[in-house]
Amino acid sequence: MDETRFQLVRGSSPEPRAVELTPRQIVAELDRYIVGQDKAKRCVAIALRNRYRRQRLPESLQEEIVPKNILMIGPTGVGKTLIARRLAKLVNAPFVKVEATKFTEVGYVGRDVDSMVRDLVETAIRMVRSEKTELVKDEAERAAVERLVDILAPLPLRQRPVRNPFQALFGGPADEDNGAGGDEPARDGSEADRLAEARARRAGIRRALLAGEMDDEMVEIEVPDRMPPMVEVFGGTGVEEMGINFQDWLGGLVPRRTKKRKVTIREARRILAAEEAGKLIDREDVTAEACRRAEQSGIIFIDEMDKIAGRERAGAGPDVSREGVQRDLLPIVEGSTVMTKYGPVKTDHILFIAAGAFHVSKPSDLIPELQGRFPIRVELDPLTKEDFRRILLEPQDSVTKQYQALLAADGVNVEFTDEALDLIADMAREVNEKTEDIGARRLHTIMERLLEDLLFEAPETKQERVTIDAEYVKRKLSDIIRDRDLSRFVL
Repeated sequence: MDETRFQLVRGSSPEPRAVELTPRQIVAELDRYIVGQDKAKRCVAIALRNRYRRQRLPESLQEEIVPKNILMIGPTGVGKTLIARRLAKLVNAPFVKVEATKFTEVGYVGRDVDSMVRDLVETAIRMVRSEKTELVKDEAERAAVERLVDILAPLPLRQRPVRNPFQALFGGPADEDNGAGGDEPARDGSEADRLAEARARRAGIRRALLAGEMDDEMVEIEVPDRMPPMVEVFGGTGVEEMGINFQDWLGGLVPRRTKKRKVTIREARRILAAEEAGKLIDREDVTAEACRRAEQSGIIFIDEMDKIAGRERAGAGPDVSREGVQRDLLPIVEGSTVMTKYGPVKTDHILFIAAGAFHVSKPSDLIPELQGRFPIRVELDPLTKEDFRRILLEPQDSVTKQYQALLAADGVNVEFTDEALDLIADMAREVNEKTEDIGARRLHTIMERLLEDLLFEAPETKQERVTIDAEYVKRKLSDIIRDRDLSRFVL
């Protein structure tokens, strides 16, 4: 990201609270990954900029300004999810994507609607923990090296005089060797030599570890068992929905279990460094910062909203399961407090972006209360031939660049001619018109079919350069495109 264009606005926490981006800059950044859909980009850019504006207002007024949630309308594969995901990544905001069809009201099989907020908090916890781990990375790696040195070359145990157990229990007089000054007990020459030899050996191992000379050797370490005993009792089912952390609840009554693993020195350093970083990080600070980020900058993307919209059927009453989901979503979107295992989290200032194709139903089929909570509606355009061609070339992670990188790993350099790209784009448009319109995802099916033989033979071929031209594309795909029935199954 160009640091000359973007400024970080920092609050009391060490991490950026917001990113001062103008809406035009946000759209320009989204253009690097997403082709077209300018109206949708403008809407999300304004919503993001309003968050920054809100943070500059007095606290009394901040609470009164709620985000204007967005409803995206358009067929699958035109960029709805990608816009929301890239927007969250742009400002390092907690982001979760959920499907409305997975939620049902009480009494129907499905997940509780509150789980989307719990998932958002879990995402924020991982983000904050990762950031704080990076800050203590060097110290944690030094501690991990010292632990490995202790495992590979432990210091010899010193021989101390045996004390009477009653003397040790009731605090009898100290050994004569300790003396009044608290100095180390006197050692004979052989013990001092052994200690000096052990220290020299430890220093040599430490140097070898830091230089990476022992990375491929094996070592046995103890690691914590990931599954707490109480979760095993419950079988792991539904515990996360309850918002309860049994390990924290019971405290030290249930000790954490460990198990021995034999791993390479390289892997052991990574595992031990992660453990040491966990000791250096304050869990309370992580939890507080994560909950604050989820509340103030979290983004929840609700897909398939059209699947829970439906009119009342004459003589049959409303579709209870669909309307029930909408009514359960309503308090979360309006603003409520959800209990998580990290504490209560308010949803008042979370940005909700809903999306759906709305081929059969319409946004007006949603219950009026839910419609009112998504005041901004934007329709995404179907992709044209020119859009497909731009998708193949322009994005930073375009489809052609991905396949070129994959084949380059086997030593095959692939080039696409302009005529081939035009033909691929035209084929994608044609197949979408004749069959189901799946948007840009059609390019993946076509490219996979086009390069199937090359991907299969690349490790064994002696070709260093392959040119994909129009003739190559016609030879591989023309028969499938012409046969409409076959294209339904293959493409």
